[in-house]
Amino acid sequence: MNATTASAEPAVLPLVMADGARAGLLCVAPGGEPREAVYWLPAMGVPAKHYLPLAASLAAQGVAVALHEWRGLGSSSLRAGRRCDWGYRDLLEIDLPAGLAAMRTHWPQARPWLGGHSLGGQLACLYASLHPVEMAGLALVASGAPYWRRFRHGALVGLAYVLAPALAALLGHLPGRRIGFGGNEARGVTVDWARSGRHGRYAAAGMATDFERRLAALELPLLALRLRDDWLGPAASLDWLLGKLPHAPRRHELVTPDELGGQPADHFGWMKMPDAIAVRIADWIAAHDTAFAPGCRSGP
Repeated sequence: MNATTASAEPAVLPLVMADGARAGLLCVAPGGEPREAVYWLPAMGVPAKHYLPLAASLAAQGVAVALHEWRGLGSSSLRAGRRCDWGYRDLLEIDLPAGLAAMRTHWPQARPWLGGHSLGGQLACLYASLHPVEMAGLALVASGAPYWRRFRHGALVGLAYVLAPALAALLGHLPGRRIGFGGNEARGVTVDWARSGRHGRYAAAGMATDFERRLAALELPLLALRLRDDWLGPAASLDWLLGKLPHAPRRHELVTPDELGGQPADHFGWMKMPDAIAVRIADWIAAHDTAFAPGCRSGP
């Protein structure tokens, strides 16, 4: 895919969700009408604006990017608290459909892709399992399932999955900024995340969906980029997630420090020097240069 000139400033699309929540969708595009567009889901606790360097790098490769804003962060009108709570169901059934619809309207000629970092990659997979005909493929960076058995010092990780929901219940939200992990997360998100960490299976409170069955039926092309020194996304964690997607044609690659301009090849270091990541995503998209028509795949 040839490099091109990207717009200097992101466009901000105002989103109003079905329940009245509001957020701004940051959109970065190459010059002219884009042929490819990635809807990007941030890691837990990371505001959308921190992915602007990635979006600019992808736009320079000819790929437009819309940066999702999680509830409770950045431009979101909500903040997690005892009187303001939400979980995976709200993210999957309210926020993501609104954002993706806005991207499709903004770039109607672009082929849509879904990507994400860390928890964003997990939720990208869950959303794709619910709507397998809406996008052309999935791109995951520094992602993986949080199952405690797939981590070094797994017993300590497992204990965190017990303590986090209890702390969130006590304080009304998980104080991620204070404890040094994630942002200030809603109780519902904390419960859903910790459940998958304890049991190794995905579920969402209030949803009867069998995510494991839907993931197993997903046939979308998938790119998985693992950072060599990422202890938050080790190989075993990514393998556990990819194992849930046996029918997804995949490209699984390792990113090393040499490719990141001296930045650590860890969970967050790549965000400061994302060009190598952007090139890999753009090349993978270009390798799937076939026509895309929503509805051409059958769901589970």
